[in-house]
Amino acid sequence: MALWPGAKLPDLTGKVAIVTGANSGIGYYTALELARAGAETVLACRSAEKGEAAAARVNEAAPGRARFMRLDLADFAAVEGFAAAFKEDHGALDILVNNAGVMSPPKRQVTAQGFELQFGVNFLGHFLLTRLLLPTLMDAPAPRVVQVASVAHRQGRIDFEDLHYQRRYHAWNAYRQSKLAMLIFAQELQRRSTAGGWGLRSVAAHPGIAATEIVANGPGNKSALAVLMNIGKAFVVQPGEAGAWPLILAATDKAAQPGAYYGPLGFGEFRGPPGPAKAEDKALDAATGAMLWRVAEELTGASLTPGL
Repeated sequence: MALWPGAKLPDLTGKVAIVTGANSGIGYYTALELARAGAETVLACRSAEKGEAAAARVNEAAPGRARFMRLDLADFAAVEGFAAAFKEDHGALDILVNNAGVMSPPKRQVTAQGFELQFGVNFLGHFLLTRLLLPTLMDAPAPRVVQVASVAHRQGRIDFEDLHYQRRYHAWNAYRQSKLAMLIFAQELQRRSTAGGWGLRSVAAHPGIAATEIVANGPGNKSALAVLMNIGKAFVVQPGEAGAWPLILAATDKAAQPGAYYGPLGFGEFRGPPGPAKAEDKALDAATGAMLWRVAEELTGASLTPGL
């Protein structure tokens, strides 16, 4: 894997990172580069078989720096178990990359707690994970949380009246909502860190349009999206490793401002080297951020404050 022209990651020796959904795609490449830069990197994945195999591949490039831990974001009990196990083995967490995601399953599915799968995994599971790991993040000298959003947030809408699409399921609208929620989460987390003096830096990133397994695991390889991606590969779609570049930059850039958002710099932010991305105004609205935060606390039973 090659990084973008002029890229030079800081030395991450002595730091600890978690990347969710790191068994393939942009999550895998992000974990790989963090480990190569020296970080002890936890690949947090649902599949033990795929997660172990991915950790072994990372360790070939960065011996002894990768470890698999099972994490199922579709079950709050599993999220709690992961956080407890991590805290038993680690004193501090420097970087948390909330990358794992589900994209546009044709039929409505639900999490173990009965929430619509995309909102439950992409947002609520990561919200709970961040809350549970906050004490270990606060123990690090300069903690950073990266939320992975999408260009799809542009068409997204937070439907507070029907967050789980119980009335009428629309796969793409549910996906767009979940990714808008992640970008709102990044902004609201930074507001609270700033107001509370936590010292935590919250940033976000999106991969543009990258060729990864999320299509096969969501709408499927025979879907209209997969067909369009195959047709447009030479013009729009970039390789999975390039899709990871904005995540890597968000996780490591010492100059990243609080609330920063990264994505590809090419046309439409679909592909290209990483740099500042544009967040829609609806993602930056403080009132919406506060409301979504309250709803997430209610649904997860988690109050995201230090020391809990």
